[in-house]
Amino acid sequence: MPDLLEPFDPTSYVALGDSFTEGLNDPGPDGRFAGWADRLAGMLAAGHPDREFRYANLAVRGRLLDQVVAEQVPEVRRIRPDLVTFCAGGNDILRPGSDPDEVAERFEAAVVELLAHAGTVLVCTGFDTRTVPVLRHLRGKIATYNGHLRAVADRHGLQVADLWSLRSVHDRRAWSDDRLHLSPEGHQRVALLAARALGLPVEGDPEAPWPQRPEPSPAEQRRENLQWARAHLIPWVGRRLRGESSGDHVEAKRPDLLPL
Repeated sequence: MPDLLEPFDPTSYVALGDSFTEGLNDPGPDGRFAGWADRLAGMLAAGHPDREFRYANLAVRGRLLDQVVAEQVPEVRRIRPDLVTFCAGGNDILRPGSDPDEVAERFEAAVVELLAHAGTVLVCTGFDTRTVPVLRHLRGKIATYNGHLRAVADRHGLQVADLWSLRSVHDRRAWSDDRLHLSPEGHQRVALLAARALGLPVEGDPEAPWPQRPEPSPAEQRRENLQWARAHLIPWVGRRLRGESSGDHVEAKRPDLLPL
């Protein structure tokens, strides 16, 4: 992989993963979701307007790690991009009974495959869920998985976007109404964090303070939590019980490496 002390100058980028990388709840100008990976691709392309920059986003919502490995990783062998972002395993960790140690072993095997066919690989840790209803109970599993991801990155020389330490996303405004996917501003902050992890010069600050606003009262918080549970939590649990995924019948939004 290139020495990122030198200017990082990729001409091709492939994003792999699930809904996080697909960009859910960040509407794009073409009617599809945009998201942090699309925003990062835009930053990479804007740095060199005089040359062609190509980008593919193979991520699909709801995908488990083994599905990402089976469906998306082989495409990297064909495309051989300068940069791959590989953020996967989060949906596995959310499943009851999942073992973060075992998930991390499969993640590392995929990393080895990717490094044989890509110039640079960036991975993302999981978010700190201490302020998220229900998911706060999985915080220990997420932290364990993150520890493994950092060890994998150290062993293989990967770049890391450390979402766990991104304090700005503890603000409710970083998240969309479902509290599982980022808002547009949340996606922008992750894009800036990823750009910094790659050593790119960026003007924005992923930890920029949010504008002041009144804190909701306890009664307002309870009302919001009830509305969220009805609209988002119960349907999500129902899909899990039925063995369904939000990504069933969904295809990658940008499956080919094309000019941005």
